[in-house]
Amino acid sequence: MARVRRNKSYKLAQIYDRRSRDVPFNAEVAEVEVDNPLALDAGEKIVAIRSIRGDPLGRLHAHHQIDEAQYLGGRAFQNDWERAERGPQAMDPTREYVDGARTREPVTESQRQAVLRLNQIERELGTDGAALVHDVLVLGLTMDQIGQRRAVRTQRWNDYFARRFRECLDRLALIYGFATETGAQHARRRR
Repeated sequence: MARVRRNKSYKLAQIYDRRSRDVPFNAEVAEVEVDNPLALDAGEKIVAIRSIRGDPLGRLHAHHQIDEAQYLGGRAFQNDWERAERGPQAMDPTREYVDGARTREPVTESQRQAVLRLNQIERELGTDGAALVHDVLVLGLTMDQIGQRRAVRTQRWNDYFARRFRECLDRLALIYGFATETGAQHARRRR
């Protein structure tokens, strides 16, 4: 009796590929390399899929329109904004008093530091730069939507807003320590 031959065209690497092939109809995703949470050795990376649909910063990074330092500076700004936003909130006098309502939490040191960094960023970026960064990183607006809010709807203005936003991201990377002044100058010359 003859032996059954195995098909040798299969690949072992595809056996452990756990990436989802089924994405929703209107999904916008990008592959990103992240630290392996199950790694035995430090520094191991795996490829994961992240949604970039409501994340303008992630979309710019996934399409290689901004570099890693700009991306990390933008994420640090978002982190500071979220931390500072959780501070003390005003009491609403129109709401009915409820016995046993919890008291407001005091401002923590990390919240205070986040507010100080945000104030420094606003001084360094200027009013227009700070508003642009807020519109993109906090509100999630595109350059076209920013132009519509400012009543300028030409492609030239969209290009200006994109260029100005990248300059602001360069400044954020410097402020948060993800880039150096010489590295930022070198990156500007390459563009």
